[in-house]
Amino acid sequence: MSDTPITVPASQQSFLAFDYGLKRTGVAVGNRLMKTATPQGTIAAEGDARFDHIAKRIKEWQPDALVIGVPLHPDGGEHENTLRARKFGRQLRGRFGLSVYEVDERYTTTEALSYGAKDADAAAAAIILDQFLRSLP
Repeated sequence: MSDTPITVPASQQSFLAFDYGLKRTGVAVGNRLMKTATPQGTIAAEGDARFDHIAKRIKEWQPDALVIGVPLHPDGGEHENTLRARKFGRQLRGRFGLSVYEVDERYTTTEALSYGAKDADAAAAAIILDQFLRSLP
């Protein structure tokens, strides 16, 4: 067996996305091939306990990269939750060694609720991932 890592063709890359919140973090999974995202439930945990749940999801789905929603004010300005989400992204990168992409998540929870989502956080994560997948070449 070779020690050379197998690289996944870009067209087949998969992603795990997160709608970060202080108490709940929505999760979705998707890939470039289908360019669709599917909600995967919400992690209701804080601090390091959240990362234990995330580690299980990463082991289950084995994504090539991660995507996080970054909240901004309507005018695009940053606020306290913007900084928290970016810190969360840095923690993900440091703990799991995967690339982390940021997506503007303005109004994703509102959009998820307008669709009648029962789990608005996971649905928002799917919307975030859909936006990311649509931005890829």
